[in-house]
Amino acid sequence: MESEHHDPNPVTSWGKRLFVTMMMNLVIPLVQIVAGILAGSMALISDALHNLSDFISIVISYAALKIGQREPSLSQTFGYRRVEVVAAVFNVAILFGAAFYITVEGWVRLRNPSVIQGNLVIGAALLGIAANGISTWLLHAGAKENLNMRGAFLHMLTDTLTSVGVALLGVLWLFRPWYWLDPIVSWAIVVLILYNGWGILKESLLILMNATPPGIDLRAIQKEVEALEGIEGLHHLHVWNPSSGTIALAAHVIVPDQMLGQIDDLAKKVRDLLLSKFNIDHPILQFESGACGSKELLCALCRSNYSAQLKADENRAWPE
Repeated sequence: MESEHHDPNPVTSWGKRLFVTMMMNLVIPLVQIVAGILAGSMALISDALHNLSDFISIVISYAALKIGQREPSLSQTFGYRRVEVVAAVFNVAILFGAAFYITVEGWVRLRNPSVIQGNLVIGAALLGIAANGISTWLLHAGAKENLNMRGAFLHMLTDTLTSVGVALLGVLWLFRPWYWLDPIVSWAIVVLILYNGWGILKESLLILMNATPPGIDLRAIQKEVEALEGIEGLHHLHVWNPSSGTIALAAHVIVPDQMLGQIDDLAKKVRDLLLSKFNIDHPILQFESGACGSKELLCALCRSNYSAQLKADENRAWPE
């Protein structure tokens, strides 16, 4: 017997906020690029390119959010929410590409520093601070629950901080001709990009690999479920993220032989326990009166298939 529970997360307001952020991040970078060229500041151009890459990223995030709201179909039974995770990976790739360009251009500027107009840098950076600050505030709520939104939020937060740094640099250039700081600040922006991007990339890849979500202890789940009255054992356990906003579980639950109607009450107790103690909102439970195969916590079938594949690969590599 199989029971299932799923509570979808509404995202309509997130889409509206992403759209507003997207529009702001189209106009501001274009202004900053022009100002950076006129002022001769690579740091400002770097900030603008970072912002422009954010526009592309937010377009991707917005599209992924819309696609992710589509209902499941016969060909996509899990729905489309994992598109948002793929979008997060793609966004990181865009960020890393911008970081590479900034690094190379910064080296050129370090070897050949030029005069920079601090007043233009300050004006453009202040414009970026205002727009990015508003965007960061708009996306903050969604960042707590959705990986795609979290990526967009971190983009905006990084942009706000870098715009502050560039503005301070512009003030300094009004009084000191330390133009060699321009590429140094550009590289600091690169470090910030790589740091934030790596965290999103790591989390995205773990989801795509169906890895056990961070903070989930499979042994603790087994112990808690087996402690329930009427449960004799739990095995063949899988826990993963179908998307960044939900945690799924699949497991075999051993119970005494009984009428089918009695299982429904027991299944509800298991679901309530998983939701309250482990935040698992999509459990798939297979009840059985005797263990199918081994009683190991992890799926023996998965391990045996993997071992068989390894052996087949070894035989192909080392024929007798």
